[in-house]
Amino acid sequence: MTSISRYARMALAAGFVLGLLALPSSAGEDIKPGQTTAVEKIVRDYLIQNPEIIVEALEAYRKKQEQAEADATRKTLAARKAELRHDPGSPVGGDPGGDVVVIEFFDYRCGVCKRVHPIVAELMRTDKKIRRVYKEWPILGPASVFAARAALASRRQGKYFVFHNALMEASRSLTPALVITIAKKVGINDKRLRRDMENPEIDAILKRNFVLAEALKLRGTPSFVIGDELLRGGRDLQTLRRIIDRQRKES
Repeated sequence: MTSISRYARMALAAGFVLGLLALPSSAGEDIKPGQTTAVEKIVRDYLIQNPEIIVEALEAYRKKQEQAEADATRKTLAARKAELRHDPGSPVGGDPGGDVVVIEFFDYRCGVCKRVHPIVAELMRTDKKIRRVYKEWPILGPASVFAARAALASRRQGKYFVFHNALMEASRSLTPALVITIAKKVGINDKRLRRDMENPEIDAILKRNFVLAEALKLRGTPSFVIGDELLRGGRDLQTLRRIIDRQRKES
């Protein structure tokens, strides 16, 4: 006897059931309760005898959903490319004309962000052709918002990058008081910083970052956009380098 694949059997079963359901309606009759019960029993018995079909169907559905999500992400990245890469409110490090753009959404109170920070720093140290874009995305409460506002305000004193690194490297949980203490340690005038933190432009920058994160369906920090790839969560140095190499080859 010639065997058939599981997918073929599933298709035959589905076709058989649909055929049964279609017969009464094609004759202009309603499906009778007895017929519905019979069809349900056929389907139930078949699935009990072939439970792997359920697993296969769920796996196929999962892959379909993942593909749909990936397609939607690519479209969003293309549509939001200018906002992601060239928002004047987002600090830019590395090579301003770099051939690969690395964009990070982060929160200074995020433990994973702190663990990823030295990895990204090493990436930037060893690859001088990367353009890095910083997206302040304070999602972990008021203290995170305070730190993000302070970091953005520090740009007016030319201290963003040194302050950013100091905040990421802080071993204690950041509080507003600790943020100001760190600011003073890196040479920031705290009185001016507090005034600059009230600039409405900072509100606008943070709002734009939140809108972008929502559009990209980011689930948390850190999240990266490298070229045209979206990474949710941290990665090791080797993985980041592989992605960057791939982006260079595809550009």
